[in-house]
Amino acid sequence: MRSGTAGGFTPPHLEKGVKGMLVRERMSKDPVVLSPQDTLRKARQLVRELGLRRFPVVEDGRLVGIVTDRDIRQADMSSAVVQERRYVEYILDRIQVRGIMTPDPITVTPETTLKEAAALILQHKIGGLPVVEGDRLVGIITETDLIRTLMDLLP
Repeated sequence: MRSGTAGGFTPPHLEKGVKGMLVRERMSKDPVVLSPQDTLRKARQLVRELGLRRFPVVEDGRLVGIVTDRDIRQADMSSAVVQERRYVEYILDRIQVRGIMTPDPITVTPETTLKEAAALILQHKIGGLPVVEGDRLVGIITETDLIRTLMDLLP
C-alpha cells in the first residue's frame, strides 16, 4: 500500500490508526499564552522556566498572533541590545510581544485532520499551529503532539 507521505509506504496498522484522527484528539488544551502588552522579559522567562517554544498571543480572548522562542532570541540579540549591553535590562522591559510576534498566524480548527495539520506544519516549516474556534483559541497542535501520536500508534 502506497501513501502520499514523503517516506512512501505506510503500514496498514498506522494507516487505520491515523486515518480520520482529528486535531481535537491530540492537541494540547489550555496552552500558555502571552498578551500583546507582555514584555520581552516575560516571554524570555516563560521560555526558560517552562521549556516551551511557542506562545499564542491573545487579546480580549481572541488570537492575534504567535511568538516563538526564535522571535524572542532574535529580539533579545538585536543589534541595539548587543551594542549597548548596559541597556539590556531597560530594553527587556520596553519591547512588547506585539513588536516581535507574527500577527494572524496560520491556524487549524479542532475538526481539522491530523494529516492536514501535519501538512501545514511541513509546508510552512513551522513547529506548531494554534487551534481556534472562530477567533477563540482552544488549543495548540505541535510537532511534539504529532510525534507522540505516532509513538502511541507504533507497536
